[in-house]
Amino acid sequence: MAYIGELISIGVAFSWTATALLSEFGSKRLGNLTLNVLRMGLALLFSLVLFGMVTGSMLPPGASTEAAGWMLLSGLVGYVIGDFCLFQCYIIIGSRYGQLFMTLAPLSAALMAWVTLGQQMTGKSVIAMLVTLWGIGISVLGRGDHHKISLKLPVNGVLYAIGAAVCQGVGLVLSKIGMDHYEVSMMAEADIPEWLIPFSANFYRCIAGIIGFSLLLFYRDGMAPLREAVRDKKGLSVATATTIFGPFVGVGFSLMAVQYTAAGIASTLMAMTPIIIILPSYWLFHEKITWRSVIGAVISVLGVSLFFL
Repeated sequence: MAYIGELISIGVAFSWTATALLSEFGSKRLGNLTLNVLRMGLALLFSLVLFGMVTGSMLPPGASTEAAGWMLLSGLVGYVIGDFCLFQCYIIIGSRYGQLFMTLAPLSAALMAWVTLGQQMTGKSVIAMLVTLWGIGISVLGRGDHHKISLKLPVNGVLYAIGAAVCQGVGLVLSKIGMDHYEVSMMAEADIPEWLIPFSANFYRCIAGIIGFSLLLFYRDGMAPLREAVRDKKGLSVATATTIFGPFVGVGFSLMAVQYTAAGIASTLMAMTPIIIILPSYWLFHEKITWRSVIGAVISVLGVSLFFL
């Protein structure tokens, strides 16, 4: 089927939009750590069911120790640290601005690849970074009472958002390394469909996620919030929907997209979330929409496009 990778990427952009909106509501209702423990647990459960239906085994196809290690590290950086920062910024500045800052993720991935893999940064990449930063600046900076330029958002929310973007970019590079090792280790298993590899790899990321979030929750608040959340039907429904659109379908299909089209094209299409989320944020959370914020979001996404195309 022509353009299957592009179609998957667009679907992922809408999936992540739903995830961001649901996560903002769920984080405020259940708490950041509690929601993430539920998400990771449900993602593992859904993965086991998928493996059982496709392969007849409840466990994912075996990965080499090296592949599993990279994917666990990716889960620690991308899920535990990255999603903690992301959900915290949703609570403070909202999902719309949070997703705007996530346009920095592909740029942080490029910097990570430059540092760890020796991939060169071209002049076009630097221009793309500047354009993306310019778009974000237009959206979040304004004229203050006593200064020509002031930040319209709480500083801690912005720092969490930047941290989330950096961790997602670094986690993506670690995932790529792990996926390469995973494909090599699974080449001998000819009966395993290629599309199952991203879901199998993500299984290990979720293991790191549930261990990390459970430890953070235990040492900060104990397990009482988790027990209360399980009895909260509305909160549990939101956590389930967030899991389906996020760490299960969203992440799985985002990894699948790069198998069918160029990574740059996939990343650019998936980066449309800051534009898609504008109207739903207005309808659901009554967030004010200004031409300045819309133009900033469009410029930021164009910056990501310049970086890859």
